[in-house]
Amino acid sequence: MFGGSLQRIASVARKETVHIRRDPVTFFFALALPLVEMFMLGYAIDTNVRHIRTVVLNECGTQEAAQLLQSFENSEDFNFVGQVNNDQEMYDAIVTGRAKVAIKIPADYSRQLERGQTAQVLIMVDGSESSVAGEAVNVANAIALQESLKQVLGQHPLPIDSRPRVLFNPDTRSPNFFIPGLMVVLSQMMATMLTANAVVREKEMGTLEQMFMTPVRAREVMVGKMLPYFALTFIEFTGIATFMRLVFHVPIHGSFFTLLVIAIPFALTCLALGLTISTRASTRDAASQMVIGTVMPCIFLSGYIFPVDSMPWIFRQISWILPTTWQVDAARGVILRGAGWAELWPHCLILWCMAIVLVTLATLRFRKRLS
Repeated sequence: MFGGSLQRIASVARKETVHIRRDPVTFFFALALPLVEMFMLGYAIDTNVRHIRTVVLNECGTQEAAQLLQSFENSEDFNFVGQVNNDQEMYDAIVTGRAKVAIKIPADYSRQLERGQTAQVLIMVDGSESSVAGEAVNVANAIALQESLKQVLGQHPLPIDSRPRVLFNPDTRSPNFFIPGLMVVLSQMMATMLTANAVVREKEMGTLEQMFMTPVRAREVMVGKMLPYFALTFIEFTGIATFMRLVFHVPIHGSFFTLLVIAIPFALTCLALGLTISTRASTRDAASQMVIGTVMPCIFLSGYIFPVDSMPWIFRQISWILPTTWQVDAARGVILRGAGWAELWPHCLILWCMAIVLVTLATLRFRKRLS
Protein backbone atom coordinates (compact mmCIF):
# COMPACT_ATOMS: atom_id res chain seq x y z
CA MET A 1 0.00 0.00 0.00
CA PHE A 2 2.81 2.37 0.91
CA GLY A 3 4.68 1.43 -2.25
CA GLY A 4 1.60 2.14 -4.37
CA SER A 5 1.24 5.56 -2.77
CA LEU A 6 4.85 6.37 -3.60
CA GLN A 7 4.29 5.26 -7.19
CA ARG A 8 1.26 7.54 -7.52
CA ILE A 9 3.19 10.46 -6.02
CA ALA A 10 6.06 9.80 -8.44
CA SER A 11 3.60 9.71 -11.35
CA VAL A 12 2.16 13.10 -10.40
CA ALA A 13 5.68 14.49 -9.95
CA ARG A 14 6.71 13.21 -13.40
CA LYS A 15 3.60 14.75 -14.93
CA GLU A 16 4.39 18.11 -13.32
CA THR A 17 8.01 17.89 -14.45
CA VAL A 18 6.83 17.36 -18.02
CA HIS A 19 4.66 20.49 -17.70
CA ILE A 20 7.68 22.49 -16.56
CA ARG A 21 9.87 21.17 -19.38
CA ARG A 22 7.22 22.01 -21.98
CA ASP A 23 6.71 25.51 -20.63
CA PRO A 24 9.89 27.54 -21.26
CA VAL A 25 8.32 30.64 -19.69
CA THR A 26 7.91 28.81 -16.38
CA PHE A 27 11.45 27.48 -16.56
CA PHE A 28 12.80 30.96 -17.31
CA PHE A 29 10.81 32.45 -14.42
CA ALA A 30 12.04 29.73 -12.08
CA LEU A 31 15.77 29.88 -12.82
CA ALA A 32 16.92 32.64 -15.17
CA LEU A 33 14.76 35.58 -14.07
CA PRO A 34 15.84 35.48 -10.38
CA LEU A 35 19.49 35.58 -11.46
CA VAL A 36 18.78 38.57 -13.72
CA GLU A 37 16.96 40.33 -10.88
CA MET A 38 19.78 39.60 -8.46
CA PHE A 39 22.32 40.92 -10.96
CA MET A 40 20.41 44.20 -11.38
CA LEU A 41 19.59 44.71 -7.71
CA GLY A 42 23.04 43.64 -6.55
CA TYR A 43 24.68 46.37 -8.59
CA ALA A 44 21.91 48.98 -8.30
CA ILE A 45 21.31 48.91 -4.53
CA ASP A 46 23.93 50.69 -2.46
CA THR A 47 23.14 51.72 1.10
CA ASN A 48 26.39 53.65 1.35
CA VAL A 49 25.43 57.18 0.36
CA ARG A 50 28.33 58.82 -1.42
CA HIS A 51 29.02 61.71 -3.80
CA ILE A 52 25.94 63.77 -2.94
CA ARG A 53 25.49 66.51 -5.52
CA THR A 54 26.37 69.81 -3.80
CA VAL A 55 26.45 73.48 -4.79
CA VAL A 56 28.44 76.13 -2.91
CA LEU A 57 27.78 79.78 -2.13
CA ASN A 58 31.12 81.06 -0.80
CA GLU A 59 30.68 84.71 0.22
CA CYS A 60 33.85 84.71 2.30
CA GLY A 61 36.55 83.56 -0.11
CA THR A 62 39.27 83.26 2.55
CA GLN A 63 41.71 80.45 3.25
CA GLU A 64 39.63 79.30 6.24
CA ALA A 65 36.56 79.00 4.04
CA ALA A 66 38.52 77.07 1.42
CA GLN A 67 39.80 74.66 4.12
CA LEU A 68 36.26 74.04 5.32
CA LEU A 69 35.03 73.28 1.81
CA GLN A 70 38.04 71.01 1.29
CA SER A 71 37.01 69.04 4.38
CA PHE A 72 33.57 68.49 2.85
CA GLU A 73 35.05 67.38 -0.45
CA ASN A 74 37.64 65.08 1.15
CA SER A 75 34.90 63.19 2.97
CA GLU A 76 33.78 61.77 -0.43
CA ASP A 77 30.20 62.19 0.72
CA PHE A 78 29.82 65.50 -1.11
CA ASN A 79 30.44 66.08 -4.80
CA PHE A 80 30.67 69.77 -5.70
CA VAL A 81 28.79 70.28 -8.96
CA GLY A 82 28.91 74.06 -9.16
CA GLN A 83 29.00 77.50 -7.59
CA VAL A 84 25.98 79.76 -7.09
CA ASN A 85 25.90 83.52 -6.68
CA ASN A 86 23.03 84.17 -4.27
CA ASP A 87 20.51 82.55 -1.95
CA GLN A 88 17.85 82.23 -4.65
CA GLU A 89 20.16 80.32 -6.98
CA MET A 90 21.13 78.07 -4.09
CA TYR A 91 17.46 77.32 -3.36
CA ASP A 92 16.61 76.80 -7.04
CA ALA A 93 19.45 74.29 -7.43
CA ILE A 94 17.80 72.06 -4.84
CA VAL A 95 14.25 72.57 -6.14
CA THR A 96 15.23 71.62 -9.68
CA GLY A 97 17.14 68.55 -8.47
CA ARG A 98 20.50 69.76 -9.75
CA ALA A 99 21.83 69.43 -6.20
CA LYS A 100 20.81 67.63 -3.03
CA VAL A 101 22.86 69.86 -0.71
CA ALA A 102 23.79 73.54 -0.74
CA ILE A 103 26.54 75.01 1.46
CA LYS A 104 26.64 78.73 2.22
CA ILE A 105 29.68 80.27 3.90
CA PRO A 106 28.82 83.86 4.97
CA ALA A 107 31.10 86.82 4.36
CA ASP A 108 32.00 87.19 8.06
CA TYR A 109 33.02 83.53 8.54
CA SER A 110 36.76 84.18 8.99
CA ARG A 111 36.23 87.34 11.06
CA GLN A 112 34.04 85.44 13.51
CA LEU A 113 36.71 82.76 13.90
CA GLU A 114 39.43 85.36 14.52
CA ARG A 115 37.32 86.98 17.24
CA GLY A 116 36.76 83.61 18.92
CA GLN A 117 33.06 83.79 18.22
CA THR A 118 30.74 81.21 16.65
CA ALA A 119 30.93 81.22 12.86
CA GLN A 120 27.71 79.97 11.28
CA VAL A 121 27.58 77.92 8.07
CA LEU A 122 24.25 77.29 6.36
CA ILE A 123 23.73 73.80 4.94
CA MET A 124 20.49 73.26 3.01
CA VAL A 125 19.55 69.61 2.48
CA ASP A 126 16.93 68.10 0.18
CA GLY A 127 14.72 66.06 2.52
CA SER A 128 12.77 64.28 -0.24
CA GLU A 129 15.21 61.34 0.03
CA SER A 130 15.53 60.49 3.70
CA SER A 131 18.65 58.32 3.40
CA VAL A 132 20.54 61.01 1.50
CA ALA A 133 19.33 63.74 3.84
CA GLY A 134 20.28 61.77 6.95
CA GLU A 135 23.77 61.02 5.65
CA ALA A 136 24.31 64.65 4.59
CA VAL A 137 23.24 66.02 7.97
CA ASN A 138 25.32 63.51 9.95
CA VAL A 139 28.49 64.05 7.92
CA ALA A 140 28.06 67.83 7.93
CA ASN A 141 27.69 67.85 11.71
CA ALA A 142 30.75 65.62 12.06
CA ILE A 143 32.84 67.93 9.86
CA ALA A 144 31.66 70.98 11.79
CA LEU A 145 32.57 69.29 15.08
CA GLN A 146 35.98 68.33 13.75
CA GLU A 147 36.72 71.86 12.54
CA SER A 148 35.52 73.27 15.87
CA LEU A 149 37.87 71.00 17.80
CA LYS A 150 40.75 72.12 15.62
CA GLN A 151 39.99 75.74 16.45
CA VAL A 152 39.67 75.08 20.19
CA LEU A 153 42.48 72.59 20.75
CA GLY A 154 44.93 73.76 18.14
CA GLN A 155 47.86 71.32 18.09
CA HIS A 156 46.82 69.47 21.25
CA PRO A 157 45.71 65.85 20.79
CA LEU A 158 42.08 64.91 21.34
CA PRO A 159 41.38 63.62 24.87
CA ILE A 160 39.38 60.63 23.56
CA ASP A 161 40.35 58.52 20.56
CA SER A 162 37.46 56.36 19.33
CA ARG A 163 38.38 53.49 17.02
CA PRO A 164 35.27 51.62 15.83
CA ARG A 165 35.74 48.12 14.48
CA VAL A 166 33.13 46.78 12.06
CA LEU A 167 32.82 42.98 12.22
CA PHE A 168 31.83 40.60 9.39
CA ASN A 169 31.48 43.34 6.73
CA PRO A 170 34.29 45.81 7.48
CA ASP A 171 34.03 47.54 4.10
CA THR A 172 30.24 47.95 4.59
CA ARG A 173 29.63 46.59 1.08
CA SER A 174 25.93 46.69 0.18
CA PRO A 175 26.00 43.38 -1.79
CA ASN A 176 27.27 41.59 1.33
CA PHE A 177 24.19 42.79 3.20
CA PHE A 178 21.49 42.64 0.53
CA ILE A 179 22.23 39.55 -1.54
CA PRO A 180 21.90 36.92 1.24
CA GLY A 181 18.43 38.30 1.97
CA LEU A 182 17.66 38.69 -1.73
CA MET A 183 18.48 35.01 -2.21
CA VAL A 184 15.76 34.12 0.32
CA VAL A 185 13.17 36.55 -1.05
CA LEU A 186 13.58 35.45 -4.67
CA SER A 187 13.36 31.78 -3.71
CA GLN A 188 10.20 32.41 -1.71
CA MET A 189 8.56 34.34 -4.53
CA MET A 190 9.43 31.69 -7.11
CA ALA A 191 8.29 28.75 -4.97
CA THR A 192 5.00 30.36 -3.96
CA MET A 193 4.16 31.74 -7.39
CA LEU A 194 4.91 28.60 -9.37
CA THR A 195 3.11 26.26 -6.98
CA ALA A 196 -0.02 28.44 -6.88
CA ASN A 197 -0.13 28.81 -10.66
CA ALA A 198 0.54 25.13 -11.28
CA VAL A 199 -2.61 23.99 -9.47
CA VAL A 200 -4.77 26.81 -10.84
CA ARG A 201 -3.57 25.94 -14.35
CA GLU A 202 -4.85 22.40 -13.85
CA LYS A 203 -8.24 23.75 -12.74
CA GLU A 204 -8.46 26.09 -15.75
CA MET A 205 -7.66 23.25 -18.14
CA GLY A 206 -10.01 20.82 -16.40
CA THR A 207 -7.27 18.22 -15.96
CA LEU A 208 -7.34 18.30 -12.16
CA GLU A 209 -10.82 16.77 -12.04
CA GLN A 210 -9.76 14.13 -14.54
CA MET A 211 -6.82 13.24 -12.35
CA PHE A 212 -9.10 12.54 -9.41
CA MET A 213 -11.06 10.04 -11.42
CA THR A 214 -7.93 7.92 -11.06
CA PRO A 215 -6.89 6.16 -7.81
CA VAL A 216 -4.63 9.09 -6.90
CA ARG A 217 -5.57 10.66 -3.57
CA ALA A 218 -5.64 14.38 -2.78
CA ARG A 219 -2.58 14.32 -0.54
CA GLU A 220 -0.66 12.34 -3.17
CA VAL A 221 -1.50 14.96 -5.79
CA MET A 222 -0.37 17.71 -3.43
CA VAL A 223 2.93 16.01 -2.58
CA GLY A 224 3.54 15.04 -6.20
CA LYS A 225 3.03 18.62 -7.37
CA MET A 226 5.29 20.00 -4.64
CA LEU A 227 8.27 17.76 -5.37
CA PRO A 228 9.40 19.29 -8.72
CA TYR A 229 9.08 22.82 -7.34
CA PHE A 230 10.88 21.80 -4.16
CA ALA A 231 13.79 20.69 -6.35
CA LEU A 232 13.59 23.90 -8.42
CA THR A 233 13.66 25.99 -5.24
CA PHE A 234 16.89 24.35 -4.12
CA ILE A 235 18.42 24.65 -7.59
CA GLU A 236 17.61 28.35 -7.59
CA PHE A 237 18.84 28.78 -4.00
CA THR A 238 22.22 27.20 -4.72
CA GLY A 239 22.44 28.93 -8.12
CA ILE A 240 21.98 32.35 -6.56
CA ALA A 241 24.51 31.48 -3.86
CA THR A 242 27.04 30.47 -6.53
CA PHE A 243 26.32 33.65 -8.48
CA MET A 244 26.66 35.66 -5.27
CA ARG A 245 30.07 34.14 -4.54
CA LEU A 246 31.56 34.28 -8.05
CA VAL A 247 30.13 37.55 -9.40
CA PHE A 248 29.67 39.73 -6.31
CA HIS A 249 32.53 38.15 -4.32
CA VAL A 250 30.44 37.84 -1.15
CA PRO A 251 32.40 35.56 1.23
CA ILE A 252 30.60 32.65 2.92
CA HIS A 253 32.05 32.44 6.42
CA GLY A 254 29.93 29.55 7.70
CA SER A 255 28.85 26.12 6.48
CA PHE A 256 26.57 26.42 3.47
CA PHE A 257 25.30 22.90 4.20
CA THR A 258 23.84 24.25 7.47
CA LEU A 259 21.97 26.90 5.51
CA LEU A 260 20.62 24.27 3.10
CA VAL A 261 19.32 22.20 6.01
CA ILE A 262 17.50 25.24 7.40
CA ALA A 263 16.16 26.02 3.92
CA ILE A 264 14.28 22.68 3.75
CA PRO A 265 11.40 23.70 6.08
CA PHE A 266 11.45 27.20 4.60
CA ALA A 267 10.91 25.80 1.09
CA LEU A 268 8.12 23.53 2.34
CA THR A 269 6.45 26.53 3.98
CA CYS A 270 6.56 28.54 0.74
CA LEU A 271 5.25 25.64 -1.34
CA ALA A 272 2.42 25.00 1.13
CA LEU A 273 1.55 28.68 1.03
CA GLY A 274 1.33 28.50 -2.76
CA LEU A 275 -0.97 25.46 -2.56
CA THR A 276 -3.18 27.22 0.00
CA ILE A 277 -3.48 30.21 -2.34
CA SER A 278 -4.35 27.88 -5.23
CA THR A 279 -7.37 26.54 -3.33
CA ARG A 280 -8.82 30.06 -3.12
CA ALA A 281 -7.93 31.40 -6.57
CA SER A 282 -9.86 30.43 -9.68
CA THR A 283 -7.55 31.99 -12.28
CA ARG A 284 -3.81 32.38 -12.63
CA ASP A 285 -4.12 36.17 -12.58
CA ALA A 286 -5.96 36.02 -9.26
CA ALA A 287 -3.37 33.59 -7.90
CA SER A 288 -0.52 35.90 -8.93
CA GLN A 289 -2.15 38.87 -7.22
CA MET A 290 -2.68 36.87 -4.03
CA VAL A 291 0.94 35.73 -4.08
CA ILE A 292 2.19 39.30 -4.46
CA GLY A 293 -0.13 40.45 -1.67
CA THR A 294 1.30 37.70 0.55
CA VAL A 295 4.97 38.02 -0.33
CA MET A 296 5.23 41.82 -0.15
CA PRO A 297 4.65 42.00 3.65
CA CYS A 298 7.29 39.28 4.03
CA ILE A 299 9.78 41.43 2.13
CA PHE A 300 9.17 44.63 4.09
CA LEU A 301 8.67 43.14 7.57
CA SER A 302 11.34 40.42 7.54
CA GLY A 303 14.33 42.68 8.16
CA TYR A 304 15.52 42.23 4.59
CA ILE A 305 15.31 45.98 3.92
CA PHE A 306 14.43 47.64 7.24
CA PRO A 307 15.76 46.50 10.65
CA VAL A 308 13.10 44.68 12.64
CA ASP A 309 14.16 46.38 15.88
CA SER A 310 13.34 49.82 14.44
CA MET A 311 9.74 48.86 13.60
CA PRO A 312 6.73 49.69 15.79
CA TRP A 313 5.82 47.03 18.35
CA ILE A 314 2.88 45.54 16.43
CA PHE A 315 4.94 45.06 13.26
CA ARG A 316 7.79 43.47 15.22
CA GLN A 317 5.32 40.88 16.51
CA ILE A 318 4.08 40.22 12.96
CA SER A 319 7.63 39.81 11.71
CA TRP A 320 8.25 36.90 14.12
CA ILE A 321 5.48 34.81 12.49
CA LEU A 322 6.88 35.28 8.99
CA PRO A 323 9.15 32.46 7.75
CA THR A 324 11.14 34.98 5.71
CA THR A 325 12.33 36.70 8.90
CA TRP A 326 13.96 33.54 10.23
CA GLN A 327 15.42 32.43 6.90
CA VAL A 328 16.88 35.87 6.11
CA ASP A 329 18.53 35.99 9.54
CA ALA A 330 19.85 32.44 9.06
CA ALA A 331 21.27 33.33 5.63
CA ARG A 332 23.05 36.39 6.98
CA GLY A 333 24.17 34.41 10.00
CA VAL A 334 25.84 31.69 7.93
CA ILE A 335 27.15 33.86 5.09
CA LEU A 336 28.24 36.98 6.99
CA ARG A 337 28.67 36.09 10.65
CA GLY A 338 29.90 32.51 10.23
CA ALA A 339 27.17 31.16 12.51
CA GLY A 340 26.75 27.38 12.73
CA TRP A 341 24.16 24.84 13.79
CA ALA A 342 24.70 25.62 17.50
CA GLU A 343 23.53 29.20 16.94
CA LEU A 344 20.85 28.59 14.29
CA TRP A 345 19.03 25.43 15.37
CA PRO A 346 16.18 27.53 16.88
CA HIS A 347 15.61 29.02 13.41
CA CYS A 348 15.29 25.53 11.94
CA LEU A 349 12.92 24.42 14.69
CA ILE A 350 10.64 27.43 14.25
CA LEU A 351 10.61 27.00 10.46
CA TRP A 352 9.71 23.30 10.84
CA CYS A 353 6.78 24.27 13.07
CA MET A 354 5.62 26.79 10.45
CA ALA A 355 6.06 24.20 7.68
CA ILE A 356 4.03 21.56 9.53
CA VAL A 357 1.21 24.02 10.23
CA LEU A 358 1.05 25.34 6.67
CA VAL A 359 1.39 21.92 5.01
CA THR A 360 -1.43 20.62 7.22
CA LEU A 361 -3.58 23.63 6.40
CA ALA A 362 -2.85 23.28 2.69
CA THR A 363 -3.71 19.57 2.79
CA LEU A 364 -7.05 20.20 4.52
CA ARG A 365 -8.01 23.02 2.17
CA PHE A 366 -6.83 21.07 -0.86
CA ARG A 367 -8.91 18.07 0.12
CA LYS A 368 -11.95 20.22 0.92
CA ARG A 369 -11.70 22.10 -2.36
CA LEU A 370 -11.50 18.94 -4.40
CA SER A 371 -14.35 17.24 -2.55
